[in-house]
Amino acid sequence: MAGLEARGIVGPYALKGVDLSLRPGEWLALLGPNGSGKSTLLKVMAGLLRPKGGEVLLEGRPLLRHSSYGRGRLLAYLPQGGPYPEGLLVEEVVRLGRLPHLGLWGREGKGDWEAVEWALEAAGASAFRGRLLGTLSGGERQRVLLARALAARPRYLLLDEPTTFLDLEHQGGVVALLRRLSGMGLGVLSVLHDPNQAALAHRVAVLREGRILAEGRPRDVLVEPLLQGLYGPGVRVASLGGRPHVYLDG
Repeated sequence: MAGLEARGIVGPYALKGVDLSLRPGEWLALLGPNGSGKSTLLKVMAGLLRPKGGEVLLEGRPLLRHSSYGRGRLLAYLPQGGPYPEGLLVEEVVRLGRLPHLGLWGREGKGDWEAVEWALEAAGASAFRGRLLGTLSGGERQRVLLARALAARPRYLLLDEPTTFLDLEHQGGVVALLRRLSGMGLGVLSVLHDPNQAALAHRVAVLREGRILAEGRPRDVLVEPLLQGLYGPGVRVASLGGRPHVYLDG
């Protein structure tokens, strides 16, 4: 089956033999304590870091055998932090997401403009398209960077803490968007800190000390024994609407 696969990834840093696959049409949430290697794994799967061992396959071919432009058409990555093009207008930033699709002369066409419009709307960033990126709040900036990733119209979307800096309303909007994108056939892999957001994904994987500790449906992974081992004995899990709801006791 086509997909994005990490096979036996060892290094850099904390990773110790990680196997993880992302299939088209699913949202996979990656949880784990700080320092467990979540962001590193995402960078390896995006082709930004080379592992010391193992390999990443993109639609059946080693990731590094895809050209940079070919990889950019299939795979988009949203990091946690900058640097950012502070002096560009929001619309210009989002248009950068179309670079892998442009021809030799970099000429934009109707399809590029339509992709940019769709991405701005989907990420909730249309209202400030004419502002400089450097004038935006952290939450607004996060939505613009998400729009830039979406503008590529990728098949696979890797997001490192996409709800960072967002208020509750916009966190909910991003979570709903990830569900919608996976319903459109995209494979979405997101690093998250909130297990209640992860409970809305199709699958959850838990990384600890560089290894996959558990992987499966949220109701099978987000259970008290596992979460208490990660976050402490005060963690409790209840069922809310058929999904696990995680909270702290006292």
